[in-house]
This record gives sequence, C-alpha cells and structure tokens, in this order.
Amino acid sequence: MIKLSIAIADTKALPSAFVVFRGFEKCIPKAANLGFDGVELALKRAEEIDIELLHQLLGDNNLEVSCISTGQVFADGGLTLTDENPQKRSQVIAVFKDLIDLAAIFGKKINMGRVRGTIGNRSRQWVENLFCETLAELGEYAGKQKVTLLIEPINRYESDFINTIQEGIRILKKTGLSNLKIMPDVFHMNIEEVSIIGELAENIQYIDYIHLADSNRKAPGQGHIDFKKIFNTLAQSGFKGWTSVEILDKPNADEAARQAADYLHPLIKAYNKTLLMTNA
Repeated sequence: MIKLSIAIADTKALPSAFVVFRGFEKCIPKAANLGFDGVELALKRAEEIDIELLHQLLGDNNLEVSCISTGQVFADGGLTLTDENPQKRSQVIAVFKDLIDLAAIFGKKINMGRVRGTIGNRSRQWVENLFCETLAELGEYAGKQKVTLLIEPINRYESDFINTIQEGIRILKKTGLSNLKIMPDVFHMNIEEVSIIGELAENIQYIDYIHLADSNRKAPGQGHIDFKKIFNTLAQSGFKGWTSVEILDKPNADEAARQAADYLHPLIKAYNKTLLMTNA
C-alpha cells in the first residue's frame, strides 16, 4: 500500500519553507479532514515539538508521522553537514542527533536535502568525503534506533551537490549504510533527470520515500508533470511506502492542500487497488 502525507511546519517557520501548513495544533486536524494519512514534520530543531501534545494530536486525528524533514536546519541558520569548521559541523550533527531521537518516536525517517551543504569553490571529492564521514557517524547513531536517513537530490538552482538520483545512489553505495536511502522529489527530478519515469523504475530498490510537487512547485495537477504515469510506474515497480506533498502555499494554504488532496486521492486509491489485485 502507498500512503499520502503533507508537510507541516511550526508557526515560526521561515517564509521560504516549502510547506503548505504552519502550526501543528491547528493544521494536523486540517490534514486529517482532507484525507491525508500522515504529516511530515518540517523542523529546525527537535524542541519545536511537544511530544505529549503531538501524540495526542495524532491519536485524535488517526494520523501518523511519515518523516521529519530538515530543510529549515539549513535555511534558518546556514548549518550544513559539510561545514569546514569542525565546531559548526559538530553543532549541526548534534541538531541531527536530536532530530533522530525524535524520529525514533515519530516516523522512523529523516531527510537530508540542502543541509548537506554545497561544493562551491571546494574540491568535489573533499566535500563528498566529508559528507560520507558525517553520514557514517549519523548513520550509526540512527541505526541503533532503527531510523532511516534519506538523501534528497535537489536541482542545480538550489544546490551543486547531489542533483540526481544516480549521484545520490553513488553516495549511498560509498557509505555502505543499510539505513541510508534515496528520497526523490519529482519537482527536482523534472529539472534534472532525463526521465522521471525511467529513473524511478530503474532505481526503486534504493527509494524509500517520495516528495510530490508539480513543475511549478504548486499542488500536483497544477503544472505539467504526468503524475498518472508516475503512479503507474511505481505500481509496476511494486513501491510501497510514503509519498508526501511538499508544495508552495499558492493560491493560499487551504486551497493548495485541497487541490493536492483532490488530485492525488483518486490516483492513490487506484494505485492501492492495483497492488491488491497484483498480490491477490
């Protein structure tokens, strides 16, 4: 079966955060009312979450946490996992370990997007080696708590380090971590990949979670990406897991979330029906 989640941030999240909803207490019930199966927590720090309150909100609304996303760790303070300054790198590692502790309670997955840092004027090999070194420490820590780390390839206009699924897989193989997987985002794939369909089909064994946004970063159905083909490909490949809506709040938060739900629910219903028939 495939499940659908929507990203929610704290009310103090930066305006640049790629989330529809802001405010957990107000928006988790909204997600449930729209038929989402879960919520993706877009966080700067673990302390943004009141664990007892979150347990209550999830239980009251019959929702799960699909993943913890970390784009704001970078956006809020410029922290990266490949900072040349050992003290700053230790700081972001500590932030991640706190988030991993939280993910051990909620979702068991945590992503790494822009927080991995950029190459810039540095040697690509040096940055890659430093990232793998940092991943080894975090991967071991996460593994003890059965948490999966997810590398999210990002388009060239936002990062110069790990733009494609193949580049992510190369890092995955280099580290040898069994709890390191790939999180494709079809918005980024539309910019970077020769074929969204081809890359998903050929590399499904490395993929653990998928971000959904249309070509204009609005709700699926508002741009030109062919989501029907994407879901057909995933069904043929046997993908089972979470997909998550990470889009702009345009024209407004409630309407964007509704557009995503209305467009995606029929596709996911058909997808799950196909899987059930295949496995019958």
